[in-house]
Amino acid sequence: MAPMRPRTKSNDLRGFLSLLEDRGQLRRITAPVNPDLELAAISDRVMAIGGPALLFENVIGSEIPVAINLLGTMERVLWSMGLEKEEELEDLGTQLALLEQPRPPKGLTQTANFAKVLFNLVKARPDIDLTPSCHQEIIRGEDVNLYELPLIRPWPGDAGKVITLGLVITKDPETGVPNVGVYRLQLQTTKTMTVHWLSVRGGARHLRKAAAMGKKLEIAVAIGVHPLLIMAAATPIPVQMSEWLFAGLYAGKGVHLTSCKSIDIQVPSHSEIVLEGTITPGEELIDGPFGDHMGFYGGEEVSPLINFHCITKRKNPVFLATFSGRPPKEEALLAIALNRIYTPILRQQIPEIKDFFLPMEALSYKLAIISIDKAYPGQAKKAAMAFWSALPQFTYTKFVVVVDSEINVRDPRQVVWVIASQVDPQRDLFVLENTPFDSLDFASERIGLGGRLAIDATTKIGPEKHHEWGKPLHRPNDLESKVEARWKELGLDDLKDKTPDPNVFGYVMEELLLLRQRARQ
Repeated sequence: MAPMRPRTKSNDLRGFLSLLEDRGQLRRITAPVNPDLELAAISDRVMAIGGPALLFENVIGSEIPVAINLLGTMERVLWSMGLEKEEELEDLGTQLALLEQPRPPKGLTQTANFAKVLFNLVKARPDIDLTPSCHQEIIRGEDVNLYELPLIRPWPGDAGKVITLGLVITKDPETGVPNVGVYRLQLQTTKTMTVHWLSVRGGARHLRKAAAMGKKLEIAVAIGVHPLLIMAAATPIPVQMSEWLFAGLYAGKGVHLTSCKSIDIQVPSHSEIVLEGTITPGEELIDGPFGDHMGFYGGEEVSPLINFHCITKRKNPVFLATFSGRPPKEEALLAIALNRIYTPILRQQIPEIKDFFLPMEALSYKLAIISIDKAYPGQAKKAAMAFWSALPQFTYTKFVVVVDSEINVRDPRQVVWVIASQVDPQRDLFVLENTPFDSLDFASERIGLGGRLAIDATTKIGPEKHHEWGKPLHRPNDLESKVEARWKELGLDDLKDKTPDPNVFGYVMEELLLLRQRARQ
């Protein structure tokens, strides 16, 4: 495990936009575009074909440009973290695994690795910026007007305009430990918005504590930050630790923070726009419906109301946005990256797991495919149960497919084959009924309560089988080597690299076909 080094060359959103432009991955749109429906519709088409990030410089109704689709490809997600290869994400996960569930090191190598992680933590500590760029302009009191922001409305059935990619920052009223999350906020009036967060999230916990203490909850929303901070905010971490520290681990250097002007909360000093406000416990309004990551509209919910009384911003700020919907979307690409980071954490908690994959087309968390080194009967069921309880983000995984370690979990052809060939539904399906569930999943019979299904697609051993198990087809290695050596002689060399990409499931092609059909109409 190498010592932490600075990974990201850019420190703010503008630096990342410049990097994308230098690499031909940013397209500037100068034509006027309506933030109501049109902007998201354009972005969705570009996203579906793996197109570049977009910067809308002429947004109708606002003087502020909108950046979107910055993390619309895995390549750009990696660039945001200063990485080039997907495999490097697991190195970060190895560090997080030691922090998530530290154990006494055994031997000099483990001791050295643990010492390096602690040293990296020291280097990752945030520092204070006394001349922050986010304070170049300050708007207070009656001059606060949220309608001047280029808030988007992505889908026709959405209830209103939203902030979708702001860091929502609160602080534990007792301990002072901050929580940084990415929650949707709906515009209500010129100075108020509702915030949509689940009851298990840090912001909701802080609000409950503030209510018990008879206090208002201070809240800040930082818009237009470096995408790496969004990755850190989306990473589940121990409650007692700060997302800023994890962002420092991701970046290889500490995050520059600054104090807000009107509340006792720290925000990234490079933020393009910062909204400062409070929530009075009990003040709520209807929020929603909105299109969500499930690919459907969610319902209406009573949500906390934020009163904003101060806005700070950089000169000529840039507004960062995204939107939810059926994959592929930016949130799905983020989830793929986070899955690779989780892998070492998962292996530490469940050593028998060799690999796991959460397909983007299955909403990046609804279906998990895990491979194990099977050693004893019943192990697949044990692994599935352990997976559901290993990390908070797996709580809402509906389906777990367990396969042997020889199966490539990222190749849908192998996974479908092994389910079709090695599963007997009356023996290999295991259902857990009435477990806590995602409130957005309306497929459940009762909202917030649903079932889970595990599929044992492993080779059956011992008492799991009552007859001889089929012997898999296999060619000897010397024959495969002989064919490989003769490939060019046979005139087939041009077909050598024509293997279909196993990581592409089909929705991208489906989206492309839809776009072509629309273009012909």
